[in-house]
Amino acid sequence: MDLTDVIGNIPYRLALSGGWIDQTFVSRLHPDPPGAMVVVGLEPRFRFMDRSGLATSTRKAALRLWNGRIPEGNPETLMRELYAFENEGRAEPSGSQDMAGLIYPGISRLDYDPRFEGGIFPARVESLADTGSADWLEGVLHLLPVNQRPAGYSPLGTFHPDPAWIRRLGDSGFACFKSIAKRDLAGLGEALNETMRCWETLLPLAVRHPSIDVDLMALWRAYRNHHSGAMFSGCGGGYLIVASEETIPGSFTIKVRRPA
Repeated sequence: MDLTDVIGNIPYRLALSGGWIDQTFVSRLHPDPPGAMVVVGLEPRFRFMDRSGLATSTRKAALRLWNGRIPEGNPETLMRELYAFENEGRAEPSGSQDMAGLIYPGISRLDYDPRFEGGIFPARVESLADTGSADWLEGVLHLLPVNQRPAGYSPLGTFHPDPAWIRRLGDSGFACFKSIAKRDLAGLGEALNETMRCWETLLPLAVRHPSIDVDLMALWRAYRNHHSGAMFSGCGGGYLIVASEETIPGSFTIKVRRPA
């Protein structure tokens, strides 16, 4: 029996800079859309923790919908099919970046513009599916397990709708993608750091909440100060993603999913 016989063959999704710009209540306030975020398709080499920002709930929906394996077909069509399946009847739908990150191979920039279908789906998807970009990213990203989101936790209790900071959030996605394409570690790290600043300002409960017993921002600053940059895999913690050429004690690396 192979591991994928147990956990399924659906990829995981790692979100990098720009997360939350896929939510319409954020993107509609962007003063000069589009804003962008970056997602990375990951090979299912082990079981990631649930409630940790790796799109595990969307992945479970995909396992039910497609019986454990993404079917052949147009990625945009599959993304929309999975979005409809997971969000049917939900008052607070998951963002489409979860579906896109599971379905598109490689490293993808998702551009969200409220003028395109209300901002629900990306107006443009640009992918780095080449081996060189994937090899480089695998060598400089390190993931440290921190904590799972507590049951019942929500980051949406406080939202500061500042268009200037929303612009910065969307710009961090463009900067992240450009830095990966150029193999620019300093630029990648700064894009991760910028996303954390935006989260702290726009959605402070994403990084500080009464139910979270880890000082996430202190932990982030400790790693940011000694490496090129860092950010958390999701609201409430999950994994700390560190950009560095150095070995990070206690961390593991990723395996980017290549096109078939």
